[in-house]
Amino acid sequence: MNSMREITVEKVVVHMGVGESGEKLVKAEEILKSITGQKPVRSVAKHTVPAWGVRKGAPIGCKVTLRGETAVKFLETSLGILNKRISENLFDKRGNFSFGIEEHTDYPGMSYDPQIGIYGMDINVVLARKGIRIVRRFTERRAIPQKQVVNTADAKQYLKSSYDVEVQ
Repeated sequence: MNSMREITVEKVVVHMGVGESGEKLVKAEEILKSITGQKPVRSVAKHTVPAWGVRKGAPIGCKVTLRGETAVKFLETSLGILNKRISENLFDKRGNFSFGIEEHTDYPGMSYDPQIGIYGMDINVVLARKGIRIVRRFTERRAIPQKQVVNTADAKQYLKSSYDVEVQ
């Protein structure tokens, strides 16, 4: 197979939205740091929603971006928690997919602590082929052929062959 046609995991973004700043957000950051091994970045509210008590610019969640071998290992662990089954409607047109983990305690080494509680997380996976940088770079930006872009069918086939995932 042509090495330029191989699909790889470009990045995995793990996000925990707690809806408020303070102690809950600090706990979520500690959980995310222990699960991924990286320091999380806070995400802020884009709009003010008085009914929810959220102000624009207030920190309401945290996220971590994983790349390379770390992203692949984390994805394997996360798919294992879902029993290697994901729904077909979790994919977008570009072959990226997202899924949720309801309890952080499902990860190895994590246990329930009544002081912390249970937190869920969203996992977003971006798949790409080599050469995609040409589209995204600042200087000398170019278009790439449509066959080089990852689509939904390619992503499903990649998950089945690389991770033995069943897409329902």
